[in-house]
Amino acid sequence: MEKKGAAERAAPASARSADFGIDTTARTTGQAVTAYLRGLRTGELGALPALLGLAALLVLFTVLDNSGTFPSLLNLANLLQQGAGRTIIAMGLVFVLLTGEIDLAAGTASGLTAAVMALHLVSGGNLLGAMGTVVFVLFMLVIVLAIVLALVLRIWAGAAISALALGLMVIGFPPNPWLQMLLAVCIGVVIGCITGFLVAKVGMPSFVVTLALFIAWQGIILALIGDGGTLGLRDPVLNAVANGNLSTLGSWLLFVIAAGGYAAVLLNRQVSRRRLGLVAQPTGLVLLKVGAVVVLGALATFLLTLNRAPGDTVIEGVPYVVPLVLALLVIGTFVLDRTRFGRHVYAVGGNREAARRAGIDVVRIRASVFVIASAFAAIGAIVYSSKVGSVSPGAGGGNTLLFAVGAAVIGGTSLFGGRGRISTAVIGGAVLATVENGLGLLRQPAAVVFVVTGLVLLLAASVDVLSRRRSAVAGR
Repeated sequence: MEKKGAAERAAPASARSADFGIDTTARTTGQAVTAYLRGLRTGELGALPALLGLAALLVLFTVLDNSGTFPSLLNLANLLQQGAGRTIIAMGLVFVLLTGEIDLAAGTASGLTAAVMALHLVSGGNLLGAMGTVVFVLFMLVIVLAIVLALVLRIWAGAAISALALGLMVIGFPPNPWLQMLLAVCIGVVIGCITGFLVAKVGMPSFVVTLALFIAWQGIILALIGDGGTLGLRDPVLNAVANGNLSTLGSWLLFVIAAGGYAAVLLNRQVSRRRLGLVAQPTGLVLLKVGAVVVLGALATFLLTLNRAPGDTVIEGVPYVVPLVLALLVIGTFVLDRTRFGRHVYAVGGNREAARRAGIDVVRIRASVFVIASAFAAIGAIVYSSKVGSVSPGAGGGNTLLFAVGAAVIGGTSLFGGRGRISTAVIGGAVLATVENGLGLLRQPAAVVFVVTGLVLLLAASVDVLSRRRSAVAGR
């Protein structure tokens, strides 16, 4: 055995790789294209249906809108701002869906975080006076409970952030938009810790738990705001989150950072895989992909830096929500693709029992995704509340959750777990925002918007089921 090991170590790399050819050979462009087409035939569609659907919708509404409003720069920038909040919620829900779970409370959870943020603003920082002693004490007890549950689950970040929420509310602070947004995110984490414990540790079905919490959070929102009341967000920083724009210089700096970072990651991965003798995409295809992103990014940045407002008003620059969504996209993609936690999320969603036998802490993973989803929901709440400039008792209700879940599914995330990416939620969000915006400009009633949105979601779910069936037949 020792001699054999020495002989193998002495052999040239090319000889040692003979048994692992698929792992140690570079593919040609033709092979890469053939492999991609084979994947499509066996059900590995990814985000392709959503991308094709988005392109078709953009062309369709451009043709149908005789006024020319839909393809205008002002409307396209507004489209980015309109759908950003619910798209961010959808990005968080991807983590939950990947494990084969569902979070029906994400919408009202986001509304609750927005209500706390707005209540702190309008009360001048006096949450105790605004909530009343009984409600305030109960709120504190819930946060303490969330800290304990996070510690039991060994979700240390969740416990620390929940403790920060407790500190912010007990110590208090004068009105400050940055601290108020931080408080909203912390409350989102508190909600996620409670939800995750009930689903993962207690073992209750996520559908039942989150449906119950959907109703409960809606009741708390009503208690905080009052039936028929509205809390205005009259703060320039909070208002700018969804309505403000980067300067022209800031817009181009964003382009350089985003495009340069994308190119650096892809090229570094290409060089590393080739150096290690692993399968790598043809360099020409990688350069083509980088070039396409750079050209499209430069074109979008150029158009958004033009004045898009009618009359004497000047509105130019990339909306603030764009770098926010990009940052969350990069962080979420890195977590899922490049960390052990991300690999465990996919493993739990693919086969929970196999993941448990492999030594993965399934309970902790299942609980953690709800914490992440609720944190994303809070960020989404900040964005959509900023867009409308107020928080009402219906915040996070209505079609907010349906839009968020639909965005994730339409983009290609499977409802059965184990398959999907953060980027799919962004694409799906763009599809639904385009449908809503386009039909609105065509002056279609809300009934038509709901019907069309439902049909799009049904189509996406059908594609998911059919692609999984083809994958199963192909043995993937």
